[in-house]
Amino acid sequence: MMKNLPSEVIGNILSRVGVARDVVLASATCRKWRDAFRNHLHSLTFNFNDSPVYRDLLTSQIEILITLTIFQTNGLQGLSIIMDDGDEFSASTVAAWLVYTRDSLKSLYYNLRTNPSINILDICGRRKLEKLVIVHHTITGVEPNYQRFPCLTLLSLSYVCISALDLSLLLNACPKIESLSLINLEITLSDSQVTVELNSPTLKSIYVEAISLDKFILEADSLEDLHLKDCAMEQFDLIGNEGLKLFKFDDVSVIHLDLGESVENLEVVDVSNFTFSWFRFFQMISGSTHLKVLRLWDVAFEDTEEVVDLEAIARTFPYLSNLSFICDLREHLFQFVEEGPYKMNNLAVLEVGWTAIHDEFYPFLENLLEKCPNLKKLIIHGTVSDAKTQKECQTLASFTSSMVQLMRQYNHVDVHFEYE
Repeated sequence: MMKNLPSEVIGNILSRVGVARDVVLASATCRKWRDAFRNHLHSLTFNFNDSPVYRDLLTSQIEILITLTIFQTNGLQGLSIIMDDGDEFSASTVAAWLVYTRDSLKSLYYNLRTNPSINILDICGRRKLEKLVIVHHTITGVEPNYQRFPCLTLLSLSYVCISALDLSLLLNACPKIESLSLINLEITLSDSQVTVELNSPTLKSIYVEAISLDKFILEADSLEDLHLKDCAMEQFDLIGNEGLKLFKFDDVSVIHLDLGESVENLEVVDVSNFTFSWFRFFQMISGSTHLKVLRLWDVAFEDTEEVVDLEAIARTFPYLSNLSFICDLREHLFQFVEEGPYKMNNLAVLEVGWTAIHDEFYPFLENLLEKCPNLKKLIIHGTVSDAKTQKECQTLASFTSSMVQLMRQYNHVDVHFEYE
């Protein structure tokens, strides 16, 4: 049956294998498979971590293997070169790989070091490239009119050294960009402050990780997903229309946060390991009347007198279906400030937890469940220390007994426990 397969189908099979060594071995099966490898292979991956063969070879030998493999193909659309072992490759050899494939290439994952450095933007610009991932590289002197990427929809930069101006110019050189990922960038200084200003009318999703800046200004009218992780900034401003649907901050330090008028259609707010003013934050998102998911995980407030009024959450976000929060109940950060008639009628999933077990957890949870008549799933997170005092053991035993009673009362709710 295999011998009756069209070459195009065999090419698709080899493309799904991906790993270059396995593709070459499979293509040696017969003449038809070799023909499919040459003329119908779509994607190829050279990954130092996938094959132990690379570890036993000199860099020059690896260059020869990759060169022989790439130059046997025609019309390659996806190329991944992941050599993150720290060795430096010949710039002329790597440039030859890119020049040979660039006219047909739609996706490039580039993670290797060359000596001297090559200009990927020069080589791959003005072509059909739709996805570009660059790791461990230096980008300088961006010329948006010449180094243009007319078809690029996804750009990811990790461990890249680039100036704020070049980053802005690079984004402007991608008129169809929809997804942008910036991870652990080294932003070169042009003055005493590190300010990044990005503008894109087509950008829909941005992910920023492990970056320290003084000011980050993002103007993106089409933005839907905003995710920052492990970042430190004095100021973050989002300028855009009302299209933002997901807002996620994980371990972010920011003094001034402004989402402007982008919050009206927010559906997901996920904040963890974050210290902020709840009053200002709640004011900022209170216009998100269609909010469905609210997660406040291990948060702290600038003002020790601030509390999260769950009654206000029920009143402000009537379509909320998922609510998650974890706290130390002894600090009374989450409570019903005003007991009123409002209920979370659409809440289906509730995640609650403690940082330190306390006698107040059960009555607090019982009161909360009364406000959630249509709850389907309850997930309880807890931290239990290895060295427990007699009082802690008694508290845990009392909590367990109370939870058994509560589960009998709410037998329609699927209850899960997750302890650390």
